[in-house]
Amino acid sequence: MNSAYLISAIVFWLCAWGLNEWLVRQTFASDAANRAVRIFVPVLFGVAILVMWEGVTRGFNIPTILLPAPTMIWAKLTSSVPTLWADFRQTFLKAVLTGYVMGCGLGFLVAILIDRSPFLQKGLLPIGNFVSALPVVGIAPIMVMWFGFDWQSKVAVVVIMTFFPMLVNTVQGLASASEMERDLMRTYAATWWQTLVKLRLPAAGPFIFNALKINSTLALIGAIVAEFFGTPIVGMGFRISTEVGRSNVDMVWAEIAVAAVAGSAFYAVVALIERSATFWHPSVRGGQT
Repeated sequence: MNSAYLISAIVFWLCAWGLNEWLVRQTFASDAANRAVRIFVPVLFGVAILVMWEGVTRGFNIPTILLPAPTMIWAKLTSSVPTLWADFRQTFLKAVLTGYVMGCGLGFLVAILIDRSPFLQKGLLPIGNFVSALPVVGIAPIMVMWFGFDWQSKVAVVVIMTFFPMLVNTVQGLASASEMERDLMRTYAATWWQTLVKLRLPAAGPFIFNALKINSTLALIGAIVAEFFGTPIVGMGFRISTEVGRSNVDMVWAEIAVAAVAGSAFYAVVALIERSATFWHPSVRGGQT
């Protein structure tokens, strides 16, 4: 046991914790300072977790096959950039983004089409809830058999995983406009299309963006898991399953880190677009300072 690493990590954690506790209780006169604090606090918390992770793994001499230290993972990241980029391009840029756009787009369009049909609503929504509960490990092998081993089968899995959340949320959002608001539109002799564009779609905005945020994580998970069941010799899921078999745990964690950063960035982009598009909503206005 190397106590120096462990003690240093504990001291850093306590200092970071105390600084964060002080910062979150402060209100600065400048809006820029307040925004900087909101960014700095989670960053410092993340750094403290990494330092604690490093101290625990080195302090207790944990075998690297069980849990490698962050510095070991970083070394593998920096030395495997070409491989990681090829995997990222295969999984995220081809499968995730393509399947995300197709699944969310189709779910939105179908929700608009069935909006005027109570029969289709009552029939498709239970099916949507049923399909959403299906495990990806059951869908992925079938899609690989249908569409082959390349990224097209992963796109199919992502489309299935993202279609029904978008469908269900959009239908619920379109129904969220109050009866009084609809009566007002009828008073102005608005057509169904005018009511949809000027009232019901804006009211459904928070629901639609909620589905987009949920699907941003579902798409990445679905594509990675689908690669476990057949893929060319490239891809994040392929690399994880292969390197686990070779006991190259540092490479596995490097792929996990890339997936985590990509998923977080994807979610953040959708959230930023939501704040710009639904700035009028109380949930957005209430969070602004």
